[in-house]
This record gives sequence, C-alpha cells and structure tokens, in this order.
Amino acid sequence: MSRTLVEPTDTDHSPEQDPVARALIEQSLSGVALGAAGANVIMQLSQLPVGHGVAKSRVASGRIHDHPIKRTRTTVAYLAIALLGTEEERAAMRREVDRQHRQVHSLPGDPVPYNAMSRDLQLWVAACLYRGVMDVEAVRGIDRDDEAAERIYRYCARLATTLQVAPEQWPADRAAFAEYWDEHAARIEMDDLTRTYLQGIARADFLGAPWKWLVGPLVQLQTVGFLPPEFREELGLPWTTRHQRIFEGMMKAWVAVDRRVPGPIRRFPFNLYLWDTRLRVRLGRAIV
Repeated sequence: MSRTLVEPTDTDHSPEQDPVARALIEQSLSGVALGAAGANVIMQLSQLPVGHGVAKSRVASGRIHDHPIKRTRTTVAYLAIALLGTEEERAAMRREVDRQHRQVHSLPGDPVPYNAMSRDLQLWVAACLYRGVMDVEAVRGIDRDDEAAERIYRYCARLATTLQVAPEQWPADRAAFAEYWDEHAARIEMDDLTRTYLQGIARADFLGAPWKWLVGPLVQLQTVGFLPPEFREELGLPWTTRHQRIFEGMMKAWVAVDRRVPGPIRRFPFNLYLWDTRLRVRLGRAIV
C-alpha cells in the first residue's frame, strides 16, 4: 500500500532554499537508504571516467577498502549537509571535497582521462544521488503529487551545487532530468578495472574477513536489487527471479519496521552525521 505524507504549508523561496521541500526531504530520510548506498555508488562509477578516478584514486584516506568506516561517514555527512545544511556548512563541505578532488586526476598515458573537478562528472554523481533519494521513496511507498515532486527535484540541485556544479547546469525540471538521465545512462561502461572494483563493493569485500563472508551475500542482494536493469547487466553479477522475490520480501519487511520506529531512529544515521559534521565545522576539524 502506498504512503502519502502530509505536505507542509507553502511559502515563496528560491528552489534551493525552499523550506517546504526541505521538510519533505526530512520526511524521506531513512536508514533504508543505507541498503541502497552500494547500488548508488555503482551507478556513479558506471561512467568510466568516474570509475577510473575512484578505483585509481591516490587519496588513501578516501579509499573504501582502506577506510570503510571513514568513507561511509563522509558520504553520509555529504548527503546530510548538502540536503539539510546551512549555506555556511555547505561552503565548508565544498571546500573540503574540493581539497580531495584536486588530487584525483589522470596522469599522462592513462587509458581513461578523468578529473574529479569536472563539473560534468560531478553533475552525473549528483544525478545518481537524486535518483537514490527517489529510489528510497519508492521502496518506502511514498507518493508525491507533481507539485511536491517538482519542488523536491529543484531543491535537490543542492546535491550538485554543494560540489562545483553551477545551478544552471541542473536540468530545469523532472522532464529535463529524465532526458538527461536516459542520455547518460545509455553511456555507462565498465572495463576490467572498474567492473572488478565494483563487484567487490557489491560483495562488501571492503569489510574484510570474516564480515564479508557473514554479511556479503546480504549486501550483494540489496546492492544488485537496487540497481536499474542496465546497470545490473553491466556489472555482471547474477540476478534471477528468485533473487528479485527475496529482495522484494526483504524490502517489505524493512519498510514495515521503518514505519513503526520513531522519527529520530528512522532518520539514523543521517541525523547523527549532520550533528557530527556541524560540530566538526564549529571546531575547525576535518569533515572529509
């Protein structure tokens, strides 16, 4: 059964500052998103330059296989600040991300040129993050009328502009976004380097033994289950009707629990990392 949420009272604001959209986003935040996180990373890295930039990154502190907890913290913190942070907090996040991204670029002779400061590549990453927000709403059975959906979409430009993407680069509306998505999803490509790297993420190899053996099959089921079919096919891991049936049953159980827990518990860990990042900003500590 679908779930329609009460919409907050309207008021006039710029799209990225719209308090109505912000309230809707806060309603959407859920730990269910963690189950979709691996799939979203795979979607981002399915553009070959992004995949090579991450798989070959020289920023050791950001490698998920070396620092899985830190990488998870910084990713969730980015989402929390981008969607719910003040302009000052978003500026601090942008500076920290830029500091890391400036170190991520291809070298002469590399087969795939890439630069993490590319606005076009950052726009693709932000588009995947927006799709992730919508995927979690769909799994949770949240219905939006067209007006609310458009307001959320315009507000989610923050996922891009907290990076180096200019506001005018964000597609103007959901119809324009659908065109952008279809065009760029048709270009996804994995080579031996990125496919091996992304299959490792799907299997949770970064957790190391014995955890990857204990929870790896569950993580892989969730990750591959959240992938759109074209990404799933490119990744090359098995997916059958039995897998789909188990995935759907697991999501129904997760959402049933999600609907019954208090809001602060449901929004964990986003609320925790929002608080943690704000504290780090006030104390002048690194947030990425």
